[in-house]
Amino acid sequence: MVFFFAFAIVLSSCEPADPYTYALIETDKGDVVVRLYNSTPIHKENFIELAEQGFYDSLLFHRIIPGFMIQGGDPDSRDAAPGARLGTGGPGYTIEAEIGAIHVKGALAAARMGDGVNPERESSGSQFYIVHGSPQTEEKLDMIEQMKNIEYSERQRELYIERGGSPNLDMDYTVFGEVVEGLDVVDAIAQTPTGSADRPVEDIRMFVKILDRYRPE
Repeated sequence: MVFFFAFAIVLSSCEPADPYTYALIETDKGDVVVRLYNSTPIHKENFIELAEQGFYDSLLFHRIIPGFMIQGGDPDSRDAAPGARLGTGGPGYTIEAEIGAIHVKGALAAARMGDGVNPERESSGSQFYIVHGSPQTEEKLDMIEQMKNIEYSERQRELYIERGGSPNLDMDYTVFGEVVEGLDVVDAIAQTPTGSADRPVEDIRMFVKILDRYRPE
Protein backbone atom coordinates (compact mmCIF):
# COMPACT_ATOMS: atom_id res chain seq x y z
CA MET A 1 0.00 0.00 0.00
CA VAL A 2 2.87 2.36 0.86
CA PHE A 3 4.59 1.48 -2.41
CA PHE A 4 1.38 2.15 -4.38
CA PHE A 5 0.95 5.55 -2.71
CA ALA A 6 4.53 6.55 -3.49
CA PHE A 7 4.16 5.33 -7.09
CA ALA A 8 1.00 7.43 -7.49
CA ILE A 9 2.86 10.51 -6.29
CA VAL A 10 5.61 9.90 -8.86
CA LEU A 11 3.05 9.55 -11.64
CA SER A 12 1.19 12.70 -10.65
CA SER A 13 4.43 14.67 -10.53
CA CYS A 14 5.07 13.66 -14.15
CA GLU A 15 1.86 15.28 -15.41
CA PRO A 16 2.66 18.34 -17.53
CA ALA A 17 1.86 21.61 -15.79
CA ASP A 18 -1.04 23.59 -17.23
CA PRO A 19 0.44 26.93 -18.35
CA TYR A 20 -2.86 28.80 -18.14
CA THR A 21 -4.73 30.65 -15.40
CA TYR A 22 -8.45 29.98 -14.98
CA ALA A 23 -11.22 32.00 -13.36
CA LEU A 24 -14.62 30.91 -12.10
CA ILE A 25 -17.52 33.28 -12.77
CA GLU A 26 -20.45 32.33 -10.56
CA THR A 27 -23.80 33.72 -11.72
CA ASP A 28 -27.47 33.43 -10.84
CA LYS A 29 -27.83 31.21 -13.93
CA GLY A 30 -24.91 28.88 -13.16
CA ASP A 31 -21.12 28.80 -13.27
CA VAL A 32 -18.73 29.68 -16.09
CA VAL A 33 -15.02 28.83 -16.18
CA VAL A 34 -12.75 30.95 -18.37
CA ARG A 35 -9.15 30.43 -19.46
CA LEU A 36 -7.06 33.62 -19.51
CA TYR A 37 -4.68 34.01 -22.43
CA ASN A 38 -0.94 34.35 -21.86
CA SER A 39 -0.77 36.26 -25.15
CA THR A 40 -2.57 39.21 -23.50
CA PRO A 41 -0.51 39.61 -20.29
CA ILE A 42 -1.70 43.11 -19.37
CA HIS A 43 -5.37 42.16 -19.52
CA LYS A 44 -4.70 38.83 -17.83
CA GLU A 45 -2.92 40.34 -14.85
CA ASN A 46 -5.48 43.12 -14.52
CA PHE A 47 -8.36 40.64 -14.47
CA ILE A 48 -6.58 38.49 -11.89
CA GLU A 49 -5.84 41.48 -9.67
CA LEU A 50 -9.42 42.77 -9.77
CA ALA A 51 -10.84 39.31 -9.10
CA GLU A 52 -8.54 38.76 -6.14
CA GLN A 53 -9.59 42.14 -4.73
CA GLY A 54 -13.25 41.12 -4.95
CA PHE A 55 -13.89 43.96 -7.41
CA TYR A 56 -16.35 41.95 -9.50
CA ASP A 57 -18.29 40.38 -6.65
CA SER A 58 -22.00 41.21 -6.80
CA LEU A 59 -21.72 43.24 -10.03
CA LEU A 60 -24.34 42.73 -12.73
CA PHE A 61 -24.35 41.53 -16.28
CA HIS A 62 -25.85 44.87 -17.22
CA ARG A 63 -26.06 44.58 -21.02
CA ILE A 64 -27.30 41.56 -22.95
CA ILE A 65 -27.86 41.18 -26.69
CA PRO A 66 -28.75 37.60 -27.71
CA GLY A 67 -26.80 36.42 -30.72
CA PHE A 68 -24.09 38.94 -29.89
CA MET A 69 -22.72 39.14 -26.32
CA ILE A 70 -23.30 39.49 -22.56
CA GLN A 71 -21.49 42.33 -20.77
CA GLY A 72 -20.64 43.11 -17.15
CA GLY A 73 -17.99 44.59 -14.88
CA ASP A 74 -19.39 48.09 -14.30
CA PRO A 75 -18.85 48.88 -10.58
CA ASP A 76 -21.82 51.25 -10.69
CA SER A 77 -24.06 48.20 -11.19
CA ARG A 78 -23.51 46.80 -7.69
CA ASP A 79 -26.15 49.04 -6.06
CA ALA A 80 -27.93 50.27 -9.19
CA ALA A 81 -31.64 50.98 -9.00
CA PRO A 82 -33.92 48.93 -11.28
CA GLY A 83 -33.90 50.36 -14.78
CA ALA A 84 -30.90 52.65 -14.18
CA ARG A 85 -28.65 53.05 -17.21
CA LEU A 86 -25.26 51.42 -16.76
CA GLY A 87 -22.06 50.94 -18.72
CA THR A 88 -19.91 53.99 -17.97
CA GLY A 89 -18.28 52.88 -14.71
CA GLY A 90 -14.81 51.51 -14.19
CA PRO A 91 -11.81 51.43 -11.88
CA GLY A 92 -10.49 54.79 -13.06
CA TYR A 93 -8.04 53.64 -15.72
CA THR A 94 -7.89 52.04 -19.15
CA ILE A 95 -5.65 49.24 -20.48
CA GLU A 96 -3.36 49.24 -23.48
CA ALA A 97 -4.88 47.28 -26.38
CA GLU A 98 -3.65 43.72 -27.00
CA ILE A 99 -5.74 42.99 -30.07
CA GLY A 100 -5.29 39.75 -31.98
CA ALA A 101 -7.51 36.84 -30.90
CA ILE A 102 -10.86 36.33 -32.61
CA HIS A 103 -14.44 36.53 -31.35
CA VAL A 104 -15.66 32.95 -31.56
CA LYS A 105 -18.54 31.98 -29.28
CA GLY A 106 -17.33 32.00 -25.67
CA ALA A 107 -14.53 34.53 -26.23
CA LEU A 108 -13.83 36.74 -23.21
CA ALA A 109 -13.07 40.29 -24.32
CA ALA A 110 -12.65 43.78 -22.92
CA ALA A 111 -15.24 46.47 -23.53
CA ARG A 112 -14.05 49.95 -24.50
CA MET A 113 -15.09 53.41 -25.60
CA GLY A 114 -15.54 54.01 -29.33
CA ASP A 115 -12.84 55.02 -31.77
CA GLY A 116 -14.03 58.64 -31.85
CA VAL A 117 -12.86 59.24 -28.28
CA ASN A 118 -10.49 56.28 -28.06
CA PRO A 119 -8.43 55.98 -31.27
CA GLU A 120 -5.86 53.75 -29.55
CA ARG A 121 -8.66 51.27 -28.75
CA GLU A 122 -7.66 51.05 -25.12
CA SER A 123 -9.80 48.71 -23.04
CA SER A 124 -12.01 49.48 -20.07
CA GLY A 125 -10.19 48.74 -16.85
CA SER A 126 -12.92 46.36 -15.69
CA GLN A 127 -15.82 45.93 -18.10
CA PHE A 128 -15.77 42.75 -20.17
CA TYR A 129 -18.08 40.77 -22.41
CA ILE A 130 -18.49 37.13 -23.36
CA VAL A 131 -19.38 36.46 -26.97
CA HIS A 132 -22.72 34.71 -27.51
CA GLY A 133 -22.55 35.14 -31.25
CA SER A 134 -24.47 33.76 -34.20
CA PRO A 135 -23.84 31.06 -36.85
CA GLN A 136 -21.19 31.89 -39.45
CA THR A 137 -20.58 30.76 -43.02
CA GLU A 138 -17.64 30.88 -45.40
CA GLU A 139 -19.43 33.66 -47.30
CA LYS A 140 -19.87 35.77 -44.15
CA LEU A 141 -16.22 35.32 -43.23
CA ASP A 142 -15.16 36.28 -46.76
CA MET A 143 -17.17 39.47 -46.39
CA ILE A 144 -15.58 40.28 -43.01
CA GLU A 145 -12.11 39.71 -44.46
CA GLN A 146 -12.76 42.14 -47.29
CA MET A 147 -14.39 44.71 -45.03
CA LYS A 148 -11.63 44.65 -42.42
CA ASN A 149 -8.69 43.79 -44.68
CA ILE A 150 -7.79 40.72 -42.61
CA GLU A 151 -7.22 37.06 -43.43
CA TYR A 152 -8.46 34.18 -41.28
CA SER A 153 -6.46 31.01 -40.93
CA GLU A 154 -8.04 27.70 -41.83
CA ARG A 155 -8.39 26.87 -38.13
CA GLN A 156 -10.05 30.20 -37.34
CA ARG A 157 -12.57 29.61 -40.11
CA GLU A 158 -13.27 26.12 -38.74
CA LEU A 159 -13.89 27.53 -35.26
CA TYR A 160 -16.29 30.18 -36.53
CA ILE A 161 -18.25 27.68 -38.60
CA GLU A 162 -18.32 25.08 -35.81
CA ARG A 163 -19.17 27.42 -32.92
CA GLY A 164 -20.39 30.70 -34.38
CA GLY A 165 -19.35 34.04 -32.97
CA SER A 166 -19.15 37.77 -33.70
CA PRO A 167 -16.39 38.25 -36.30
CA ASN A 168 -17.54 41.82 -36.96
CA LEU A 169 -15.68 42.71 -33.72
CA ASP A 170 -12.36 41.20 -34.80
CA MET A 171 -9.30 43.45 -34.72
CA ASP A 172 -11.30 46.16 -32.92
CA TYR A 173 -11.41 44.78 -29.36
CA THR A 174 -9.01 42.81 -27.16
CA VAL A 175 -9.98 39.17 -26.60
CA PHE A 176 -8.10 37.96 -23.51
CA GLY A 177 -9.63 34.59 -22.73
CA GLU A 178 -12.29 32.01 -23.54
CA VAL A 179 -14.99 29.96 -21.87
CA VAL A 180 -13.89 26.37 -21.26
CA GLU A 181 -16.92 25.33 -19.22
CA GLY A 182 -20.43 26.77 -18.99
CA LEU A 183 -21.37 27.83 -22.52
CA ASP A 184 -24.89 26.66 -21.65
CA VAL A 185 -24.87 29.27 -18.87
CA VAL A 186 -23.84 31.94 -21.37
CA ASP A 187 -26.78 30.82 -23.52
CA ALA A 188 -29.14 31.08 -20.54
CA ILE A 189 -27.96 34.57 -19.64
CA ALA A 190 -28.20 35.69 -23.27
CA GLN A 191 -31.87 34.65 -23.37
CA THR A 192 -32.83 36.76 -20.34
CA PRO A 193 -35.51 39.36 -21.21
CA THR A 194 -34.15 42.91 -21.37
CA GLY A 195 -35.51 46.43 -21.10
CA SER A 196 -34.03 49.85 -21.78
CA ALA A 197 -30.38 49.95 -22.95
CA ASP A 198 -30.37 46.13 -23.19
CA ARG A 199 -30.33 45.82 -19.40
CA PRO A 200 -31.89 42.56 -18.11
CA VAL A 201 -35.20 43.06 -16.36
CA GLU A 202 -33.98 40.69 -13.65
CA ASP A 203 -30.61 41.26 -12.03
CA ILE A 204 -27.96 38.67 -12.90
CA ARG A 205 -25.04 39.02 -10.50
CA MET A 206 -21.52 37.65 -10.75
CA PHE A 207 -18.86 36.54 -8.31
CA VAL A 208 -15.39 35.98 -9.75
CA LYS A 209 -12.49 34.06 -8.26
CA ILE A 210 -9.18 32.82 -9.64
CA LEU A 211 -8.82 29.05 -9.48
CA ASP A 212 -5.74 27.47 -7.94
CA ARG A 213 -6.25 24.50 -10.20
CA TYR A 214 -8.67 23.51 -12.93
CA ARG A 215 -9.53 20.02 -14.09
CA PRO A 216 -12.12 19.66 -16.87
CA GLU A 217 -15.19 17.64 -15.96
